[in-house]
Amino acid sequence: MRPLFTNRQPTDNPDQHRDYTRYLAQRMGPMIHALMLVAGLAYLVAMVAGTLVHASPLPLSLRLVPVLPLLLVAAVARRVQHPRLLSLLALLCVALLEIGVNLDGIGHLPGQPWIMPGLLLPVASSVVWLETWDFAIAMALCAFGPLPMLLSSSTSGMHMVQYLVYMVIAIALSTVLRGFMARTLFEQYRLERQLREQVNTDGLTGLLLRNRFLELGRLALCDISRQQKPACMLFLDADHFKQLNDDHGHAAGDAALIALAATLRAQMRQTDLIGRIGGEEFALLLPGLNLRQAGERAEQLRLAMHSIQRPDGALTVSIGVAECNHVDEAIESLLARADQAMRRAKNGGRDRVVSG
Repeated sequence: MRPLFTNRQPTDNPDQHRDYTRYLAQRMGPMIHALMLVAGLAYLVAMVAGTLVHASPLPLSLRLVPVLPLLLVAAVARRVQHPRLLSLLALLCVALLEIGVNLDGIGHLPGQPWIMPGLLLPVASSVVWLETWDFAIAMALCAFGPLPMLLSSSTSGMHMVQYLVYMVIAIALSTVLRGFMARTLFEQYRLERQLREQVNTDGLTGLLLRNRFLELGRLALCDISRQQKPACMLFLDADHFKQLNDDHGHAAGDAALIALAATLRAQMRQTDLIGRIGGEEFALLLPGLNLRQAGERAEQLRLAMHSIQRPDGALTVSIGVAECNHVDEAIESLLARADQAMRRAKNGGRDRVVSG
């Protein structure tokens, strides 16, 4: 059997953890909103129906006080997508329901089924929690929420033991349900992420494909322009690559491309973008670097490529460098200017860097 509670969530990487919780909020947000709405309406019906079954020392109007806040919380949750805020709203909903359980339980005679609403709550809410911390707080609210009612009334020791036993069972069942739900959602998240990576990345080199590179580069240029920082584009082309394929086969060409991509990744910063633009053509967007600094990076890359050995000698590349001229320049224009500079490097003898 597969273990139920193996920690398979991407918590080691903060960026992956944030991406996963955002994914959960997007997928579970509609369900959380629907359950909040159902909880508010169910509480309203239960209070009205309970008035017909037994008398309560509290007037119906007072016992209906939590209904309006419950419906307001549900309405707000419909527009919320931030995971932390969504969890806090769900916890507020549970707290309001516990207040309602206490109000409804005042004045119950011994033997009446006052315990059931409090026991249903942890099980009903077990699937809505996005992380461990909000689930733990919710279970604590469910366990200790009815205690004011129990301690203020003449509850017998037998009823207290009964409540504790049933609540332990309810929370254990909730933990199992949440475990299965969390594992299922994470498997779905992992598969969807793999599909996105397959669509957006080159299968051979693992670098961004042209369309994805341009999409992310467009967003990066917008951020760079707002911050009033420089940015440069490198356009890199492997020299005599067709000759390598013709003389030694495509397997040798693929091996050279894989080694070239690995060298690019090894020298990139976290903020850099790298894409495979064509067969042996690659582009790098370097935020925060001016033309001189980008030229120095390009020269480092050119020299690093010499360590890659092809069957016919060391791998060499021609690199064009272009700096973003104005805040409104399109990523396509910047890439085209870097491409032109690379063509001049080719015409000038290859294995060199030319700035445009």
